[in-house]
Amino acid sequence: MAVPARKTSKTRKRMRRTHYKLTVPGMSACPNCGELRKSHYVCPSCGFYDGKEVVKVNN
Repeated sequence: MAVPARKTSKTRKRMRRTHYKLTVPGMSACPNCGELRKSHYVCPSCGFYDGKEVVKVNN
């Protein structure tokens, strides 16, 4: 069975883990109401997509 010859240092371990991170979804301002929404999704606050009302939202 393979066993490491030396202990993995904290720096080497942390450098390896730098790629484990959360990604933020692409947010853009809704042209109708100005609220932030995910790109290419219907706006949850006003229900508009591509300048047309797609979903009726009760405010």
